[in-house]
Amino acid sequence: MPAQERFKTDYPGVYYYKGKSITDGRAEKIFVIRYRRDGRLIEEKAGRQHQDAMTPAKASRIRAERIEGRAPSNQARREAEEAERLAAQNRWTLSRLWEEYRSHRTATHGLSTDSSRFNKYLAPAFGARIPTEILTMDVDRLRIRLLKTKTPQTVKHVMALLKRIIHFGVAKGLCDAPDPKRLNISLPHVNNEVTEDLDPDELARLIAAIEAEPNAQAANFMRLALYTGMRRGELFKLRWDDVDFLRGFIFIRSPKGGKDQKIPLNEMARRVLDGHPRIPDTPYVFPGKNGKQRTTIQIASNIIKKRAGLPASFRPLHGLRHVFASTLASSGQVDMLTLQKLLTHKSATMTKRYSHLRDDALKRASEVAGDILGSIGSQKSESA
Repeated sequence: MPAQERFKTDYPGVYYYKGKSITDGRAEKIFVIRYRRDGRLIEEKAGRQHQDAMTPAKASRIRAERIEGRAPSNQARREAEEAERLAAQNRWTLSRLWEEYRSHRTATHGLSTDSSRFNKYLAPAFGARIPTEILTMDVDRLRIRLLKTKTPQTVKHVMALLKRIIHFGVAKGLCDAPDPKRLNISLPHVNNEVTEDLDPDELARLIAAIEAEPNAQAANFMRLALYTGMRRGELFKLRWDDVDFLRGFIFIRSPKGGKDQKIPLNEMARRVLDGHPRIPDTPYVFPGKNGKQRTTIQIASNIIKKRAGLPASFRPLHGLRHVFASTLASSGQVDMLTLQKLLTHKSATMTKRYSHLRDDALKRASEVAGDILGSIGSQKSESA
């Protein structure tokens, strides 16, 4: 306390010294109290006359509460607040983990989507909890509630994001790993066997719509997706240095499967890139705003889709990847292992969805062989 003259009041253990208001500088009394706790003499400020509306009687009541242990001393309160602050600093809640996780990722359309999922679904349910406080029952309740209004695919993405955030925190040493007996995050079953395809008329209309598109970035983006089967995110990341025109390959950075890949640069894709404008001061083939990596092309691709009169369920970019794969599979000239490598699928599981198209092509080829051989046999029978 300031070394100033103390003045007694009519209440035992209550004193004041003269000071000035910290707001307007006028004179006011600053009350202090003295009492013993565990044999130790304690002196601390009770409050200011004007700022805290403090009076001797009020200060005396505060003193009584401190003596009886009904209220902590100022020092004890400060220590408790400091301990709480330090505990909060070491408490890696799911919201804190998410912020750290997000800071380690590149700003892309995928990160924006994850942010929306976290803020809408995970933050309200688990944002204030640390991973070890989240139970299987809590996650099950959230999953069941979301499935009432959201698609299984959406719910799967939410659950997978929860898993990734916790895994990130554990891997970085920010939090303890939850006990698997207490937390099991199960993902809803999703039918991923949907294969988007276009019939010849729809494909012809799409190509015509792309040709009519004045936006060269959007048109060539869709052309390259169609001719290479590359994913949207892979095209967003594509740099001119990734295109090996001499050897005829496209280098794919961090594909969905994880490991860097390269795919052949076929003649149609080469023509697209040869005629594609190079934007100065950016390494990207399809740059976004200010030459940075693009994060979306949805508006332009939907305009082309609408102009082509395609079904509402057809996703312009992901659908073009399916068209690429379906065309190769149904040709009967490409085996499933080769198709898997072209699509950069990590395993054959995702590629199997196109196997029926290959089987159809093989059946047609077999019928051709049967017709040819059968006609030869018929001709011999007639000549005999």
